Amino acid sequence: MKFVLPVLVLLLITNAAEAKVQTKTIEYRNGNTLLQGYLAWDDAVKGKRPGVLVVHEWWGNNTYVRHRAEQLAKLGYIAFALDMYGKGILATTAEEAGKLAGKFKNDRPFMRARARAGLDVLLQQKLTDPARVAAIGYCFGGTTVLEMARGGAPLVGVVSFHGNLDTPLPAQPGTIKAKVLVLQGADDPFVTAQQLAAFEDEMRQAGADWQLTQYGGAVHSFTNPEADSYHLKGVAYDKKADMRSWEAMKSFFREIFRPPTSPSSVRVE
Repeated sequence: MKFVLPVLVLLLITNAAEAKVQTKTIEYRNGNTLLQGYLAWDDAVKGKRPGVLVVHEWWGNNTYVRHRAEQLAKLGYIAFALDMYGKGILATTAEEAGKLAGKFKNDRPFMRARARAGLDVLLQQKLTDPARVAAIGYCFGGTTVLEMARGGAPLVGVVSFHGNLDTPLPAQPGTIKAKVLVLQGADDPFVTAQQLAAFEDEMRQAGADWQLTQYGGAVHSFTNPEADSYHLKGVAYDKKADMRSWEAMKSFFREIFRPPTSPSSVRVE
């Protein structure tokens, strides 16, 4: 009997070491377009857990957005980084990215439908609690999740990181069901004071539950460590704003995802 306790301890240590974030790519379709998203979850978390849809920047479903999905999985969520462009389609220049993103910017119903296809994949996962699903997005992705909210997508919350705020289809009163968190660089040259004012007025008129935080000195793409390598004016990484905005998102999730399913289901560090 004296060996029972050491053996149990060894088993617990072994199981903890084996538990890790799991990932897989998932092919799906929107109309005739084949898409490929990236699912991440922590197998140490038991049972259903809140889901987070992650929408990429205008570059496409690259390593950056997949890393964000993995970070969310480490917090105890199941995260799906959707694909807006098509399997294997990634922009390598700003010109290419502008053309790819422009198709959606100029057709917001198309943007909403393509994003909804990714949301449906997340909702279909057996580990997803369908009553507790949110969406986050970066730049182009931030614009996309705001459009999802405007369209009344079944989300409890959306978080836009340095996304554009203007839209040709402003929300109508009562249409936004999700709580809205917007995290902006205060010196982002791509979002004007007029656009900020128009967005605030839109949220008020729609009766939305919304928050907007600006980070002093931060410009566009402030969350992406690779932003400086793009050599684009008005685009730069800001470590302080990146960390602060991530913490703001985590606090927002603690609010919207209550009550937790169990003490071990979602980490709140």
